[in-house]
Amino acid sequence: MRKQIAAANWKMNLTIQQGEQLLNDIISKPHELAAHQLAVFAVPFPYLQMAAQKLAGKTNVFVAAQNCSNKKNGAYTGETSVEILQSVGIQYVVLGHSERREYYNESNQFLAEKLDICLANNMKPIFCCGEPFAIREANTQNEFVAKQLDESLFHLTATQLQEVVIAYEPIWAIGTGKTASSAQAQEIHAFIRSHIAATYGVEIAETISILYGGSVKASNAVELFSQTDVDGGLVGGASLIADEFVAIINALS
Repeated sequence: MRKQIAAANWKMNLTIQQGEQLLNDIISKPHELAAHQLAVFAVPFPYLQMAAQKLAGKTNVFVAAQNCSNKKNGAYTGETSVEILQSVGIQYVVLGHSERREYYNESNQFLAEKLDICLANNMKPIFCCGEPFAIREANTQNEFVAKQLDESLFHLTATQLQEVVIAYEPIWAIGTGKTASSAQAQEIHAFIRSHIAATYGVEIAETISILYGGSVKASNAVELFSQTDVDGGLVGGASLIADEFVAIINALS
């Protein structure tokens, strides 16, 4: 059974005190994760150790970094390596978020390097892909997303690919309040799975968790997550509100 995942992306929000309070609030509210379900919290770098300690011992709950370097170590001021992340107990990292691609010019090839160094060091990537509004308007989103997958992921072995979580995020729906309809989400998630199957086979494709990211909130999570090929969500703004994110976690079931 594929893993279902509710992943929170705090982005560059909250003070450490506010972040700790948010985690306390989430922990205190009733929620339950089945054996195949995970909650992941992608928090700012300075909060990683706090979050890891706060969530230690929680079953199927993990902390993720929002980025990592494509270098193992060395004179790269301001960068954070996989080795550093692991040293504070981090097992997941978000790669290729549209904001990283747009504001910091991260290319598909550059992200392939990050994926390689993560997988070589047993770090689990949450790899983001998705199209801007102009591409969606032109109805060429499948080709756009396929290129992202081809150039960043498809050099991996089948075993390596099975360690990757894919997060499809329509850029036009991130932080805009617009959300792809459940039918639109299912359609492109099914395309992503079929594109993986064409290279790696159906059996491998069926093991890959594909999350939806784009204005996921408590009010639409149940419908989105009920789609055959939608395995959870990468959640931005709603993950900063305890009641909202707990409801999204509970929507996995």
